[in-house]
Parts: sequence; structure tokens; C-alpha cells
Amino acid sequence: MIDYKEYTLPNGLTILANYDECSMMAAVNLLYKVGSRDEEPSRTGFAHLFEHLMFRGTKNIPDFDLPVEEVCGENNAFTSADYTNYYITTPKENFETALWLEADRMMGLDITPEKLAIEKSVVIEEFNQRFLNRPYGEQWHRLREMVYTAHPYRWPVIGLTPDHIRSASLEDVRAFYERYYNPSNAILSISAGLPAEQIFEAAERYFGTLPHCDSCKRKERITEPVITSPRREVIESNVPADQITIAFLMDERGSRGYYLCDLLTDLLAGGESARIYQHLVRERQIFSAANAYITGEMEQGMLILTGQLNPWVSIEDAEDALYDELERLVREPVGDYELRKVQNKFEANITFGELNVMNKAMNLGYYRMLGDMSLLNGEVEIYRSITAEEIADYIRQRLCRNQSSTLIYRRKQ
Repeated sequence: MIDYKEYTLPNGLTILANYDECSMMAAVNLLYKVGSRDEEPSRTGFAHLFEHLMFRGTKNIPDFDLPVEEVCGENNAFTSADYTNYYITTPKENFETALWLEADRMMGLDITPEKLAIEKSVVIEEFNQRFLNRPYGEQWHRLREMVYTAHPYRWPVIGLTPDHIRSASLEDVRAFYERYYNPSNAILSISAGLPAEQIFEAAERYFGTLPHCDSCKRKERITEPVITSPRREVIESNVPADQITIAFLMDERGSRGYYLCDLLTDLLAGGESARIYQHLVRERQIFSAANAYITGEMEQGMLILTGQLNPWVSIEDAEDALYDELERLVREPVGDYELRKVQNKFEANITFGELNVMNKAMNLGYYRMLGDMSLLNGEVEIYRSITAEEIADYIRQRLCRNQSSTLIYRRKQ
């Protein structure tokens, strides 16, 4: 159970505070409601580029990392399709250093042509290493473009192409920063052994003078059309082994269907005792490695089934084997013991996660962004309530071949 108090500054900054009497540390998390879904199709990769630029310093603080290290803290960040997240941990006595640093760079980032050129080259090299110069590297670009025809999830967080980053001008970058990096588009969440009133007072001192901004408005939500006939692409490439990946559109975060898909993929691939490993890797030896998971976006994400084939197995047999595992859950609904085992795992992961102040700070920000704080402490109950019959019905209605997108890699001979 995560208890919290909430306060909103006049400039629109939302602040959430959790008091952890056992912790000597403070976790300061700042979430900006901007991700790759907010980009234009002709200018992708900007949200991720900004994650890099935010560590290049301001006019007041040219080296962001040094003040953090001086107070025995650590900091990092990540970008997703839906938001960008910055976080700092310090001893609780030094938490105001984190507030000072984050407030300074929220609207005071020093974006120069030289700094932009450096980070553009870093991101382009990251793009090359992760996506262009490794086996199966472009699969996420190919798969997303196949699954999504309308929604901006159709490009990865790093962007559609390095050319979009390469051609980004200083004016483009500054306009993106001014639109999205401001108090009214941010959520500050803190978990520490400090009273909420002390946190709110300090946050107002550092952030309260920043101006309110009315220019920030997220893109309107786009509903991806239902897939009604199977989509398929085959790529011949210099890969170590043939690989098949099947993707299905799934329900949005917070819906019952989301939790059902999350639980289903753990039934299929949540460790070596799960069905795919036992049946398709160990017993039938269809795959040398296989997995099932959800991508976890805020809106319509994907449920993925994937595996690398053993040399003696055909693509057709491997594909049939994956569908057979789904159909088995329809023919023979999962038993109570197996279902409870997976539900217990989710409860344990959530409970142990609440022992960490950074996990709590991140969760506070994330669920506030979702707009449903009841999920913060209510997800275990949702997982517990899912039944074998619901899983079978969902597979029958949503995880069928005519709603699938399949990407196949064939090894060049």
C-alpha cells in the first residue's frame, strides 16, 4: 500500500509525496507528459533526443551530474512512447539539491548549436548500433509499421530514421522544449522519510516561480483500426536463425483486457516452468528460445509471441505451434493451481517493489499521468479476479490469426 498526499502549484505543477518512515533516502521523480506518440511523423525521435539534451547543463549549472555526485546521489532518465521520466536519489537530507537541479533545467536548458550537434551524433550512433548494425535490429521498425497504420506508436521511441535527428534544427528543438517542458505538463513525485508538508514547501520554493504555460497540449488520441485480416512480412537476412514474431493489438493501460493480457503472457512464458518453455522449447524442441510479453504502452499496445527456430523446424510448424499453445488455453482452461501461481507472482513483484522509494516515486507519477490513482494500490485485486474463462474468451475473440501481424526472418543460405 502506497499512501500519498497531493498538491498542485498555481503554475500547474502536480506534486505527490509519499512518507516512508523507514528510508534514509529520497527519490525525486519528474515525469513530463511527452513521448514519441507526441511527435510528428516527419520529425520523430525528438522526445528521446531531449532526454539526452537535458543532461547537457544550463547556464547556471553547466555540469548536471557533478552536484548530484557531491551530495552522494545518483540520477538517470528514460523515454517511452507516452512520457519522459527523470529521476534522482539522494540521502533525504539532500533532497533539495534534486529539486534545485530539476527546477533549473525545466525551463532553463542551455541549448546551443554545439551541444545539439554532440547529442545528435550520440543518438544517431545509438540508432545505428541498436537497430541497423545487429541481427534482427530493424524488427521493431518493421513490426510497428505493420501493426499500426494510424497511431503514432507506429514508430519506435528512437525514431523512424536517423535522418529525422540529423535534420533537426536548433529552432525545431527549442520549439519542442518550450512546448512540452514546463510545470503544467509535469508531475513531480517524491518518496522519502520526510513529511509531505516539508516536501510541498520545498517544491514550491524551487518550482513556484516558474511561469504557467498554456501552449502545451498533447495530441488527440487516435484509435487504431481493428485488424480484420492477417498481415505478414518475410525478410531474408544474415541472422543466426529463423525467427517468427506474432503481434496482436491489445487493450489500453488500466482496462481489464490489459491485465488479462499481462497475466496471459506470464502463463505462457513467465519462466522455465511456463507453457511455451515446457512445451515448445524443452519437449517438442520447436524453438531454441521463445517468449511472450506485452509492450505496455498507455493506449493500444501489443501482445507479442516470438521465438527463434531450431534448424530442423519449418516456419509453418513453428507458427502452428504458437497458435496451438493459445488454443490449448481455450480447449482446456488453465487450472486453479497454475493460475494462482502466476497471480501470486504478480502480487509478490508489486509488494516487493513498494519497498523501494524510487519505485514508489515512479509509480506515483505514472498513475497520476494515467488519471486513475485507484490503480496505484488496486492492481493486485484486478490480477486476482481474472478467471480461466475470461482468458479463454479473450483468446477466442482477440488472439486469432485474422487479427495478427506476423514478421518472419529467414536466414540467408
